[in-house]
Formats: sequence, C-alpha cells, structure tokens
Amino acid sequence: MEATPTLQKAKRSRLIVKVVLAVVVIAGLVVVTRFIDLQQIFRNALAWISGLGPTGPLVFVLLYILACVLLLPGSLLTLGAGVVFGVIEGSVVVSVGSTLGATCAFLVGRYLARDWVGAKIAGNDKFKAIDEAVAVEGWKIVGLTRLSPVFPFNLLNYAFGLTQVKLKHYLIASWLGMMPGTILYVYIGSLAGDLASLGSGERTRSTGEWILYGIGLAATIVVTVFVTRIAKKALDNRIAS
Repeated sequence: MEATPTLQKAKRSRLIVKVVLAVVVIAGLVVVTRFIDLQQIFRNALAWISGLGPTGPLVFVLLYILACVLLLPGSLLTLGAGVVFGVIEGSVVVSVGSTLGATCAFLVGRYLARDWVGAKIAGNDKFKAIDEAVAVEGWKIVGLTRLSPVFPFNLLNYAFGLTQVKLKHYLIASWLGMMPGTILYVYIGSLAGDLASLGSGERTRSTGEWILYGIGLAATIVVTVFVTRIAKKALDNRIAS
C-alpha cells in the first residue's frame, strides 16, 4: 500500500520527462526548419559522402535514419542518392536507410509516447476499435499508406508506433510499400547529374511520377475504405459484447 504513491510519483516523473523532451525536440525542429537552409546542408552532406569511398553508403544510411527520427524531409536525400551512388546502389541505400529510419521512429513512438497517449484516450471505444483493427490487418494498412502521397511519411512512422501493429509486419510492409517510390525518385535524381541542381526550381513531372501518383491515389481510397470498414466492424463487435 505504501509503495503505490511512490510508484505513481515515479510514473508522473517519467511522463514529465517525456513531455519536456517532446517539447524540446519540436522547438528544435521549428528553429531548424525556419532559420536553417536544410537543402544546402543536405547537399553539403551528400557532397562529403560522395568522397568517402566504401564508407559512403553507411554514412548515408545513418544520415537518412537521423532525418527520419528528427522528422526532417528526406526527399532531397533520396534524389541525391541517385547522383552520388547511381540508380541501383542508390535505391539500395535509400531503401535500407528509409526502412531503418521508419522503424526507429516507430519504436520511439511506441515506447516513449504510447503510454502517455494511451492514458489520454483511455475509455475511447472508437480509438480502441481502430487500434485493434490495425493489430489484425496492420500490414495491409501500412503497405497501402506507404504507397499513398497523402499520408506524411515521417509523422506516419510515429503514428503507427501508437497502434498495436506488430513490428515485423510494419517493417516488411513499409519496405515493400516504399520500394516503388524509392526506385523512381532515385532514378530521377540520377538524371540531375549534379547535386547543385537538386531541389532548385520547378521541374516537369515525369510519366513515372504521374503513374505513381495515380497508384497512390488509388491506395488512399482503398486504405480509407478499408480502415473504416474494419474499424466499424471491430467497434460493432465491441459494443455487441
């Protein structure tokens, strides 16, 4: 009985630490995106990586993981991989980096934020129903959202960490779902020829991009209908019981 107040105090302290860390990270990201030229920093990093030889791919993967965890846009890195490594090697390193980065963010969301969010939505039957539905059909939902341009990649990594989707299902479905876009944008980057031209100015979208957007739109519709159906079914089953 005497240990209960101490345990509650410890939980409260951990929660405060998590909230403070979240605030610091968000504030840092605001400063970074507002006052720092990320594109130029990424260009400089890619130029440096291009001269590292055999260790270049490893450093690139680590940079991509860091970008995912810090919610930084990785599109320039994906395009830059085509310039630095070529289509085949570039697709491999981006695929590895984005998958590992998405997994790291997923784990951060699951183990640092899930308890706090869970306390906030305690008693919310709709969220529980959706959570349980994702636990059953998680790999399908993950794969479809990875094909869709509507769902933001970085935020989605953390959001899935709050659901019951299994890690292995999340990892495999993310890897497969991101593959078409990875190959296409690495290829587009390889056509740029140099790092300086990446991310500068407007360009005409390629046929491959329009096809990918069409697939993404279809995936968006399917995942919306899919999630709605399984969530409604799970909710009806919960209410009926």
